[in-house]
Order: sequence, then C-alpha cells, then structure tokens
Amino acid sequence: MVIREWLCKCPLIAILRGIKPHEVEDVFGGLLAAGVAIAEIPLNSPEPTKSIRLATDLYGSKMLIGAGTVTRAVEVAQVREAGAKLVVCPCADAAIVHEAKLHKMISIPGVGTATEAVHMVHAGADALKLFPADVLGVRMMTSLRAILPKGTLLLPVGGVDAESLPAWRQAGADGYGVGSSIYQPGASGNEVGAKARRMIEVLSQQ
Repeated sequence: MVIREWLCKCPLIAILRGIKPHEVEDVFGGLLAAGVAIAEIPLNSPEPTKSIRLATDLYGSKMLIGAGTVTRAVEVAQVREAGAKLVVCPCADAAIVHEAKLHKMISIPGVGTATEAVHMVHAGADALKLFPADVLGVRMMTSLRAILPKGTLLLPVGGVDAESLPAWRQAGADGYGVGSSIYQPGASGNEVGAKARRMIEVLSQQ
C-alpha cells in the first residue's frame, strides 16, 4: 500500500518519541482504536528497534509502522530488519532516500527549503516532511506547492497540534506529523487515543 492510501485512512502520523518496549502494545492499541493508521518510533527513543519489532509483530497488518529520526543511510537496513516499512528523517539526505527505496520502503525526508524539496523529489521521496513546521509556517508550504510537481505530498511536522490543524488543513496539507501533542513518554494508550480522537474530530469539522 502506498503512503497516499495510508493517509486516506487517517492523515495523522503519530510520532512516539521516547516510547519504551513495554509501552508499545498499550499505546499502539490506543492509536488503532482511535483510527490512527500510521506511527513512527524515532531512533532516539529507548531500544527503538525492539519497540519497532514489537509494534510490527502486533499491529503491522493493520498499521503502517516506521522508524523516525533516521539520520544515516546505514540505519535503514537496521530498521527494515526490525520490520519497519516507513523511513522518516529530519533532514534532506538523498542517500537515506535511495537506501529506503532500494529496500522497497516508504521514504519521507525532512525539508526546510525549496532546494531541499526539489532535490528530495528527484531522489524518489514518497512524501516531504515540512520541518520544523511551526518555524517555517503555512506560507512556506503554499509557496512550495508552486514549484513542486503536482501531486507531491506535503506533511507539516513540528509543533502541529489541535489548534494549528485547521490552518494546515486549509492550506492543503496532505497529512500531519504529531508528536508531543499526541504522545509523551509514560502516557497510557487511553490518553493517547483520546488525544488522537480529538485531532481527528477537529479535522472532520473542516
């Protein structure tokens, strides 16, 4: 399934920075119950590959599960072995994109300029992560639309919350990476699910 189809299921991408292996079943269960279909476990979390493996074993048939904060191409094979099908990075690194596509994984690199955005499209990225979105702002995304190929998927990440969602939605965002506004270390699945439902409700009102 391509990234566009997953985003059609639910446009939220849950960023679970800091999650621990013993929390995976509860938190992912809460996300799935709320309707979230995509989640990433950043590599600067405790035992990230163990958590990715657990998540894919439990929920990989129902959710797109990936690794976030991937900053080196060598890490792509490592997370793929753990079961990840998605590679998200904070930077515009063509080597990471190429490695992800070599392994038939979905690649979402981070971009902050028009130059980076164009280069990542040419490298074969499946979508672009506008990061940090709260610094770059909505106008950056609308400006990028003017120069990128039609149909390029743009996903604001960084500071996206229930209050800012309407502005990003109105500007034409294709999806939304949500981190601390949906999950903080130690949060229960019920808490995470409730925040996810609130965000989905906000999007449904637009």
